[in-house]
Amino acid sequence: MENFRAIFYAPYYAIDTLGFYKSEGIDVELITSDTPGDAVSHLINGTIDLTWGGPMRVMMAHDRDPGSSLVSFGELVSRDPFFLIGNCESFALAKVAQLRFATVSEVPTPWVCLQHDLREIGINPEAIKRVSDRTMAKNYASLRQGELDVMQAFEPFVSMAEMDHAGKLLYAASSRGPTVYTAFIATRVAIARQREVFVAVTRALAKMEHWLYANSAEELGKAVAPFFAHVPSKILVSSLQRYRDAGLWAHNPAMSKQGFSRLGLSFVSGGLLQRPPTYELCVEQSFF
Repeated sequence: MENFRAIFYAPYYAIDTLGFYKSEGIDVELITSDTPGDAVSHLINGTIDLTWGGPMRVMMAHDRDPGSSLVSFGELVSRDPFFLIGNCESFALAKVAQLRFATVSEVPTPWVCLQHDLREIGINPEAIKRVSDRTMAKNYASLRQGELDVMQAFEPFVSMAEMDHAGKLLYAASSRGPTVYTAFIATRVAIARQREVFVAVTRALAKMEHWLYANSAEELGKAVAPFFAHVPSKILVSSLQRYRDAGLWAHNPAMSKQGFSRLGLSFVSGGLLQRPPTYELCVEQSFF
């Protein structure tokens, strides 16, 4: 079950369209979740075997219940895929406190991670006045109309803003360094039942990650175009190129301990975790 449709997830769709699952002898049926994060409940009740999403969901499950069966494996998105876009002549991250600013409402992780970035430079994020209850699409409309100075978003909004002359890239969250953002999620129960299948999934992911940096953004765009029919080809390729240039996607499936720790620290800092997560409890390491 996919988490939600996003361009930074493009390699997940390409694993199938490029035949890497088939080459490992496995058949994967893709199902769409009703809402972001909804797939986790389906994992727990056993109606699906696999999803992808933020390791933060596994971290939070173990924070609530140390005996949780949820685990992450197979890192793919190894850096934060969100950006700040706006019309400021000169910009420093600390300036968001003085600007008309909108953050992402659809999912929690982008703002949680940005909050920690702000705390590290001495800014109290709780003191920042921001628009927090509107979609990225609505915020983009406000940016175009001059009602916002800065908005937080993922691609294709940066590429759209550049093409529309509505704003420019002010800050790439990927620049903070490794922050494990997306990996496969399953339960230890499902893994024990079909271990060889999960190993094959991981091998297919490894093939995809090698392919990503051996091929162009244009080729990736062709592989995933059916999943993004609403995105013009030029915008899709620009978005994928920006992510490729940022080193957004991992080069191998082994989950980075540095990136895991950074994500966990951000959630502790933001008050969503009571304690730093334990890598060994949250990550299935035996596939590598």
